[in-house]
Amino acid sequence: MGTKWAEVTLHIDEDTTHDERENFRDRLLDKGGVMAASCHDERPHLMLIEYDPDALNSMEFLQEAKS
Repeated sequence: MGTKWAEVTLHIDEDTTHDERENFRDRLLDKGGVMAASCHDERPHLMLIEYDPDALNSMEFLQEAKS
């Protein structure tokens, strides 16, 4: 049986810059258990994150966004 994946949509401040969003995405991708994270300039307030719920709790993404 394979790893189970969950997806969460994180609402972030739409006034963040492209570089801030890319930096945040890169920090998330460095976490073990994150398979993908994406944010697009057309909808800068939304970030989609795919992760292993056995390795991470979705609240960790919110804590990372606040930092």
